[in-house]
Amino acid sequence: MPTARSVDVQAFLNEHPFSRYQWLVFALCFFIVLLDGFDTAAIGYIAPSLTTEWGIARPALAPVLSAALFGLAFGALSAGPLADRFGRKAILIGSVLVIGAACLASAFAGNLDQLVMLRFVTGLGLGAAMPNAVTLMSEYCPEGRRAMVTNAMFCGFPLGAAFGGFLAAWMIPLWGWRSVLVLGGIAPLVLAAVLLVLLPESVRYMVAHNHPVERIRAVLRRISETAAGAAGFVMTEKAPVTKTRNGIAVVLSRGYLVGSVMLWVAYFMGLVIFYALINWMPILFKDAGLAPRDAALIAALFPLGGVGAVLSGWLMDRFNANRIIAFGFVLTYGAVYAIGQVAGNVGLLVVTVFAAGTIMNTAQTSLPSLAASFYPTHGRATGVAWMLGLGRFGGIGGSFLVAELARRELDFTSIFAIVAVPGLVAALALLVKQFVHPEDRSSGTGRTVEALGH
Repeated sequence: MPTARSVDVQAFLNEHPFSRYQWLVFALCFFIVLLDGFDTAAIGYIAPSLTTEWGIARPALAPVLSAALFGLAFGALSAGPLADRFGRKAILIGSVLVIGAACLASAFAGNLDQLVMLRFVTGLGLGAAMPNAVTLMSEYCPEGRRAMVTNAMFCGFPLGAAFGGFLAAWMIPLWGWRSVLVLGGIAPLVLAAVLLVLLPESVRYMVAHNHPVERIRAVLRRISETAAGAAGFVMTEKAPVTKTRNGIAVVLSRGYLVGSVMLWVAYFMGLVIFYALINWMPILFKDAGLAPRDAALIAALFPLGGVGAVLSGWLMDRFNANRIIAFGFVLTYGAVYAIGQVAGNVGLLVVTVFAAGTIMNTAQTSLPSLAASFYPTHGRATGVAWMLGLGRFGGIGGSFLVAELARRELDFTSIFAIVAVPGLVAALALLVKQFVHPEDRSSGTGRTVEALGH
């Protein structure tokens, strides 16, 4: 790139190869989301041990299973606007510290009430970390690879959740259920120290908030030395520009409201399915006659399937993203329904759980990338965070849904038939979003200069 008086930041990212510095951002964000998935799902894997050690009836587990989800919701709703105002890096480091400290403390809980409180605090950190990791990663991506790279980063969440299942199956018989929470606490504390040294601030955030040119130039030079001659930086947005710079006002503005609500509905419904299954499958499989260790291992295959989001991201970068994800949710309905039909055949159950997890998590994991591309920079962290935060109430609903179905003594097949239905609702919401906010990958219109670095 020749020396320029002003450099368009997104054009700069588009024109240069994905650098080692961007891969560093990817790796750091990936590990944040990986630990997020591990700590979020850990409580489901230790639940059977809790019922045995503390003599808890299954319906009484609902508060502890959902406590972190309440924290996740409130953490996301508050952290998004804070990140749009104060930056992505500070909120990310603070949230990872909260995750580590609260999860470590959870390992020493003496009763159910203490564990519920500490899981809520853990959830506050988890809820703040994930949307800001997604936002930061998306803001370092070239447009032609944004969905694929962001989806690949977000695969850390289902991989972390699955990894937790495999570790729990190994660690609990050796050291007890508390050891899983000890590991889930120490790892984020170590990661927070690494983030403090290595994690950069979002370059798009710095331009939007008029940070010094020297600071922006120093970051972009880590991507390519051609940024050395830039005297200033500008930023363009494909998303419509709004008059307000307040993140919440952007998300709720007339130009974004319908799309925002449809994203919330889709994410909510996806998490009804995800948390209903990730929290209850080990218990449901155990009740269906599987050994506790086999039940945990088979259930762990469900979040492992999220790696399919890389293919989804590739498709989203090339075709209509709303329709791609909607189709995934339609397939989710059929796949989750099928789990309830194969309980008597362990081999077929293994294949069906993994297939359902691949399809469902591919669709769900693609939604944060869709939200990140939908909003402008000054509302992006809030938009992604509010989708994730409000969607968490779907996770809470999913946890209580299965508890209620179990209380009503529905059989294995009926429970999975009911849990599958939100997949169809999520698909419908995305089709409504497409109708109101038509997305056309072939269109290059709608770009406007948004900010200038000083």
